[in-house]
Amino acid sequence: MNWKTLIIDYEYYLRIERGMTDNTVKNYSADIGSFAQFISSNKIQEVPKNCSKETVQQFIYEQSKSVSNNSQARRISAIKSFFNFLIFEKLRTNSPADLIEGPKLGRKLPVTLNLMEIEKILLGIDLSLMNGERNRAIIETLYGSGLRVTELVNLTLSNVFFKENLIRVTGKGDKQRLVPLGSYSKKFIQIYIEKVRSLKKIRVEDNDVLFLNRNGKKLTRAMIFIIVKDSAVKAGIKKNISPHSFRHSFATHLLENGADLRTIQLLMGHESITTTEIYTHLDNQHLKKVMEKFHPRNQ
Repeated sequence: MNWKTLIIDYEYYLRIERGMTDNTVKNYSADIGSFAQFISSNKIQEVPKNCSKETVQQFIYEQSKSVSNNSQARRISAIKSFFNFLIFEKLRTNSPADLIEGPKLGRKLPVTLNLMEIEKILLGIDLSLMNGERNRAIIETLYGSGLRVTELVNLTLSNVFFKENLIRVTGKGDKQRLVPLGSYSKKFIQIYIEKVRSLKKIRVEDNDVLFLNRNGKKLTRAMIFIIVKDSAVKAGIKKNISPHSFRHSFATHLLENGADLRTIQLLMGHESITTTEIYTHLDNQHLKKVMEKFHPRNQ
């Protein structure tokens, strides 16, 4: 079988067997496509079944000259996953990428916002504009429930339980979790539904989607990034923030106010507690600032 056919099968494998998100599947597929293109461009006479370790190493070496460590690490992960898929399908008995290590990645602390900055962003939204109410509800929901961007754009009316103050979220690997709906989020979502969404001509397939664009269609991830970036600029926020910054702020503020890591893990939908532990580093920074400000020996 050739590269193109196997990449299509690999995508199905990632979705069905591994339960990966559409974005991860797209990125991994593109990485294997780049690998196949490299083999073709260099006239290397190898197919997936007999691809060698030397070819994989050569590709990774060439890529390291032009891509970041994070991208390089992801491509190595994609290649390893692809050859594991071939073994799973009994098309190979071993992987040429088994002993290949990715670059060491430092743990980068995420950008967070304090409460004053979040309120400044919300107050800066022009509610007289067509999408003002919607954008306020979006940012309140990102911060109030700590959602990922994909979780937000896929949120449906049928999964918002106003009476119970809960929302059902579909996270990574199609895993569902219930997250509390904050009072502010609830209030502004209801205003958006009653004043804006109810007046839209909605596309049939998006009839249950909560947040819609001006044409009554489901919002894209890219549009959420634009909404957040524009709102931050208008509020005069200098930090390089993204929709994920509200998710990070959600977790950090919970920790600062006494929530335990296990609870935060469940709210965030983290598979492993080690992912949640990064917020302890942020909390330590907060404690250090408090110590410096209020301890008499530091004044």
